[in-house]
Amino acid sequence: MPPYLAGREREYEVFDGLLAQDPVLENLILTGLRGVGKTVLLETFKPRAVKAGWNWVGTDLSQSASVSEDNLAVRVMTDLAVVTSAMSVPTPTPAGFGFGQQQAPATTDIPLSYQVLRQIYENAPGLVADKLKSLLTFVAMQMKAQYGHSRVVFAYDEAQNLSDNHSREEYPLSTLLDVFQYLQREQIPFMLVLTGLPTMFSKLVEARTYSERMFRVVTLGRLERSDAREAIIKPLDTASCPIRFRDETIEDICQRSGGYPYFIQFICREVFDVWISQMSMGKDPTVHIDAIQARLDDDFFAGRWERATDRQRDLLWVIAHVDEPDAEFSISEIVEKARVLLPKPFSSSHASQMLASLIERGLVHKNRFGKYSFAVPLLAGFILRTHEASKDAFMFADIIIEDDDAEN
Repeated sequence: MPPYLAGREREYEVFDGLLAQDPVLENLILTGLRGVGKTVLLETFKPRAVKAGWNWVGTDLSQSASVSEDNLAVRVMTDLAVVTSAMSVPTPTPAGFGFGQQQAPATTDIPLSYQVLRQIYENAPGLVADKLKSLLTFVAMQMKAQYGHSRVVFAYDEAQNLSDNHSREEYPLSTLLDVFQYLQREQIPFMLVLTGLPTMFSKLVEARTYSERMFRVVTLGRLERSDAREAIIKPLDTASCPIRFRDETIEDICQRSGGYPYFIQFICREVFDVWISQMSMGKDPTVHIDAIQARLDDDFFAGRWERATDRQRDLLWVIAHVDEPDAEFSISEIVEKARVLLPKPFSSSHASQMLASLIERGLVHKNRFGKYSFAVPLLAGFILRTHEASKDAFMFADIIIEDDDAEN
């Protein structure tokens, strides 16, 4: 969790508006590339929801949880049990043998644990979707009776892992959408929040017609320059740190990070780790910016780059040289640039096939007809650095100002 989350006021307004719904008519999709802060923002939504009187359940949607309808049901019940285990439901006590006047059957209160949820689910008739509808309706009734409300946010990160598999006749995504659409038609205030990569939205549309109407889509991008500066400066102010970055250093971090929260946090943390370790040894701290950049390349980019074959890397290298590689690009741009840069260029059909493979490997995604973009932010810069290494280094005193200097 970063020490300060900058530039997300609009997203908070959207989420607060969804929490105020009565009845629930819209759910939330939070999407964007890696490094834009989706998971961090989702974590900050939880206390806002709890403060507004909602219960919060959810976790990461792993590939194993997303492979089948049954696995999805287990995932939902497991998450829901965190809330329901504090509730009790009356259960008839088995009658004993005896004679005399018949008495009303006794009951025992038992916690609504995962095991009890699973038993209710298994005893419900129908398919997986029918069983989930029955179970969740029962839980909502119990919550209403015991808590006075039944508001629950079901929040799932990495939701791009959830998809239907027609060849295996498994439809976990369609099941999830069907269940929540039913609950919300019944005015049960269960709201779905899905966070994931941009590929998630196309899967939703493919899984269920008009599913986009169920969601308010919020796309996270890079921070505005003013917000990026605040993300760098504010943690120092809050912590009463005795040092401050110089203006030119702040601009350099903004430039190198591209305004992406993950990169801002990474670079700033690395600078301070170097400062602390070298100062503790009595050294005059020296920060080699290339060393920080190399660490970022290893931690964030290298593993993804390794997924590509040599020929696919040639294609990615060509893309890194188009006019706006961090924006959208087309096959025609790739083919034209390859003719200039490569002795063995790509044909349109070959480039199209390779892009499809790179989409599967998580390096590229298709935005719309004929337009693509990198699925990893600032990947173009990494690709160019692997061919064009720099040697920049600077003294720590060049990038900070002491408090005494700041006052002058």
